[in-house]
Amino acid sequence: MQNTNRSKLLLIIGGIWLVLTLLNSFSSNAAMKTLPYSEFLKLAKEGKVSEVAVTDNVIQGVMLTENSDSGRGERFRTVRVDSEVSEVLDQNGIEYSGKIQSNFIASIFSWVFPVLLFLGIWYFIMRRFQQQQGGFMTLGKNKAKIYMDDEVQVKFEDAAGVDEAKQELVEVIDFLKEPERFTSIGGQIPRGTLLVGPPGTGKTLLAKAVAGESKVPFFSLSGSEFVEMFVGLGAARVRDLFKQAKEKAPCIIFVDELDALGKARGFGTLGGHDEREQTLNQLLVELDGFDPNMGVILIAATNRPEILDPALLRPGRFDRQILVDRPDKPGRKDILNVHLKKITAAKNLDVDTLAAMTPGMVGADLANLVNEAALLSVRRKKAEVGMAEFEEAVERVVAGLEKKNRLINPMEKEIVSYHELGHAIVAMTLPETDPVQKISIIPRGIAALGYTMQVPTEDRFLMRRKELLNRIATLLGGRAAEEIIFDDISTGAQNDLSRATDIARSMVKEYGMSGNLGQVYFAHKKQNQFLMPNQEGSGDYSAMTAHLIDKEIRQIIDEQYERALEILRSKRDILNQAAETLLESETIQGEELKALEEAVLKQSDLTDDTDVSVDRQAMAA
Repeated sequence: MQNTNRSKLLLIIGGIWLVLTLLNSFSSNAAMKTLPYSEFLKLAKEGKVSEVAVTDNVIQGVMLTENSDSGRGERFRTVRVDSEVSEVLDQNGIEYSGKIQSNFIASIFSWVFPVLLFLGIWYFIMRRFQQQQGGFMTLGKNKAKIYMDDEVQVKFEDAAGVDEAKQELVEVIDFLKEPERFTSIGGQIPRGTLLVGPPGTGKTLLAKAVAGESKVPFFSLSGSEFVEMFVGLGAARVRDLFKQAKEKAPCIIFVDELDALGKARGFGTLGGHDEREQTLNQLLVELDGFDPNMGVILIAATNRPEILDPALLRPGRFDRQILVDRPDKPGRKDILNVHLKKITAAKNLDVDTLAAMTPGMVGADLANLVNEAALLSVRRKKAEVGMAEFEEAVERVVAGLEKKNRLINPMEKEIVSYHELGHAIVAMTLPETDPVQKISIIPRGIAALGYTMQVPTEDRFLMRRKELLNRIATLLGGRAAEEIIFDDISTGAQNDLSRATDIARSMVKEYGMSGNLGQVYFAHKKQNQFLMPNQEGSGDYSAMTAHLIDKEIRQIIDEQYERALEILRSKRDILNQAAETLLESETIQGEELKALEEAVLKQSDLTDDTDVSVDRQAMAA
């Protein structure tokens, strides 16, 4: 800090000196009048020059004017032209003297200014480099953000929907508050705690909550911040991190995205000389070297635990893994209540219904949902956020932004209407399917010209074979409706076919739900259970088995497509009347479709009774 202040002081003094020198030079030049050489000779012959000083190139002197007093005249200068100026001065009795020309100011300015300019540029570049990288002397220092015990304000009540994970972390807090309870009977807290779960479930929030509850310093950094271009810097930063942590013990070290640092070794192109592997080796050494009873707790988070190095996960290092999974319905309700405190929500807001409408969403999704609803309320100039805004926000998150200005010709609009109603009617007819909440033909997102929203009544973790088949039939209902009404099909079923085929393929290859292939698992082992649920490699089976798998998938799709066709042919009247209503209003709620179906069925029963009565009268006659 002293060197920095000294450099600033020297720069300020140099700048002031340069400015004063320039001002002095400019002021002296400005007070002196410049004359042509011919005019100088004329004034000298007329006796109006009192004294001069002659240099090699310049003549400076005093010029007598009418307003001058007793020899005090106006100073002037002129450029010397000839070398015999002394004769003119002698003939006119003018005092003159020789003067050595001084270029000190000019020479100083010519070399000092570039030097100062260079120093200024260098100082600016180094200052920026120090702000971004910490300077050359701090390359080996860790980049962790250090929060002291009174700076972390996050509590466990802020991390909702992860009750099981919080229960596991309570032991860590108790150890940081009262370590003697554990050490008195010889117990040791786990050296490392690994939080595992999908993105957005609140792993980082949980780590901050542990620090906030235990009131200890909190070191927070990402795994990628260890790895640098220069070899050895990552290992040096690991050493410096643990050194600082030991000095501030008890404390918590939180490493986010551990997979960027702890990826399994042996797969890199540089082998053991890879900078990332050296950094990982140093981390393993530090985990073995520090005493767990000193109060340094290492918490890490990742959504890719399967690619971590096995040496990192063995007992004695990260020996406790805590799953931070997607919240269930009560968990989503608790998360929504936390975020609803930050906005002005309507008093009659049904949080239970809202939690049921958001299956599969994590904490980050729900926070975004509440924010979208608040923005919609502001856009509509409302004083509070109601259920209508939340329902619209759910649709925006699930289906995309509504695009009412997209122009669709009447023929395409009619096709979309029958397509979406095909999904809805098949779903309402088949048992054990998710209830239909809304059917819309308003375009949304990038390619969706319409959508049918089904909301599950409860969270499901197991699906039976019949339920999967019903889901496939529902997905194929849109294509079936197009074939029945228009005797032709369109490209609008692309996403439906993709999802239906994925379900059928999983039934055959993963779930053993094929009667011809039996209870055999054919799918390749998944690479990532959180981020890539559908990624799989080639299975270890023969070409004949692959042919049977394709045949079985095709059979499942064909059978369910025939089911959808049969259902929609039997309910064609309902399909036509619902399509007319949907084309007029562009949106139908699930309850409206049910009421319309009941009205059509009731009218059909009345017509059948009338036909029977007419037949009886004819027979009697």
